[in-house]
Amino acid sequence: MRWIVLLAMILGLLIAPVGSFLPGAHHRTSHTISTGSVLAQYYFNQGLFFAYGFNYAEAYRSFQTAVKLDSHCAMCYWGMAYVLGSNINTEMPTDRMPLAWETVQKAVSLQNTVTLAERTYIQALSKRYTASLNYDRASLNLAYANAMRKVAQSYPADLDAATLFAEALMDTTPWNYWQNNGKPKPEGQEILDTLQSVLEQDRNHIGALHFYIHAVEEKHPKLAISVADRLRDLHLPLGHLVHMPSHIYLRVGRYQDAVRSNQDAIAVDQKTRTQNGIYRFAYMPHNQHFLWYAATLAGEQQIALQAAEQTAKLVDPDLLRKPGYGTLQHYLSIPLYAWVKFGQWDKILVHPAPEADLAYPKGVWHYARGLAWAHQNELQKAEIELKQLRAIVSSPVLNGVTIWDVNTTADLLEIGSEVLAAEIAARRGEIEPAIEWLRSAIAKEDQLTYDEPAPWHSPVRQSLGALLLVQKRSVEAAQVFREDLAIYPNNVWSLQGLARSLK
Repeated sequence: MRWIVLLAMILGLLIAPVGSFLPGAHHRTSHTISTGSVLAQYYFNQGLFFAYGFNYAEAYRSFQTAVKLDSHCAMCYWGMAYVLGSNINTEMPTDRMPLAWETVQKAVSLQNTVTLAERTYIQALSKRYTASLNYDRASLNLAYANAMRKVAQSYPADLDAATLFAEALMDTTPWNYWQNNGKPKPEGQEILDTLQSVLEQDRNHIGALHFYIHAVEEKHPKLAISVADRLRDLHLPLGHLVHMPSHIYLRVGRYQDAVRSNQDAIAVDQKTRTQNGIYRFAYMPHNQHFLWYAATLAGEQQIALQAAEQTAKLVDPDLLRKPGYGTLQHYLSIPLYAWVKFGQWDKILVHPAPEADLAYPKGVWHYARGLAWAHQNELQKAEIELKQLRAIVSSPVLNGVTIWDVNTTADLLEIGSEVLAAEIAARRGEIEPAIEWLRSAIAKEDQLTYDEPAPWHSPVRQSLGALLLVQKRSVEAAQVFREDLAIYPNNVWSLQGLARSLK
């Protein structure tokens, strides 16, 4: 067996840049397909591993390499077509449909060479794509999910079928699996039941571990604590999967564990050559972004500031203005947010202005400068920054710039403008108006759609609690800090605030 692995690694290097061979990936996810090529099977397994880890560019390259090794491998074409589709973070671009349709049709043309089970995979995926240029993406996603449900029901021992069905159902309602009362929606319940069944049969199924974390993290993160620990203990060779436990650790107040998960994820990605496509531009900065946020809640200033600066450094400037890449503008702004949180006012004031056409980063810059001037009691200068910030907030251009297609940057800067207005008012001695500004900002913060890390950089309740504490309104401050701790358990800012309130 060792010579096969060695040969595969050598061929992986020779075949590159079509598809890199990632040691340890092919046996982490094993799904036997109809092929006469051992290496094609290896690359198929690796492709599925990458797909379960949201590294779709490398997944595609792995499946593509499998096709080069066995041009009659129907499931290898299936894999290529599968990773071209939508996922919970990204809707499939319209211009990708022709390639996806052509690729899945190639799999269909070869379906008589495979097992009946594989044929059902291919037929189900064919419902996800169309030859027409006029189509309803939601209807196609639902058709695919319904077809994969039948595959999973027909082959209950096939845990990949069940996992792919759960993922397909998640794609029909991304990041929206729960009712406001904390109970799952019908789709959410089916997703949970399916993934729990998979994990009962294989407690270390990588896809099910990953998807289950996403399914429960918003409303019931404690359900996935053991899942997060198991995923962490697998020590996988893909950064995003190493990072994933931190989605749960952050929600349950295990901030040091979240810090370590992201430090480990960053180290894994730096060691491997699997850094292509959106994974490189979005998921790698996401690890640094998450590290900054977890370290901030833990009060780890040095780690947080370094991670914030690294987040910005990983941004590709050529993509900042590209439609759909608003998240990169957010990443670019993280150092300013970090300097605000840790009171690095001099750094803020010497930081150059973003380019004028980057409205969101420019707004964050005005927000940070306004707070910096206010903390130096330069209130007229702070007012000028607030005025410029409000002008940007009122601009319609922000509505098209979103964070992961979840929250608009206009929503964030509106919160920022109210926080800045509160700071200016408080320093003028206008305490009640300042409190009202902060309560208004809290209401807006609470209305933001769930995302991790949280879309607004610093929980506004922490600012309100601090203001109330300064005004010796300890009972009110304690209540606000308790509310914040209910959302961000064990965060050092509100723990310290609560302790001072109770003295």
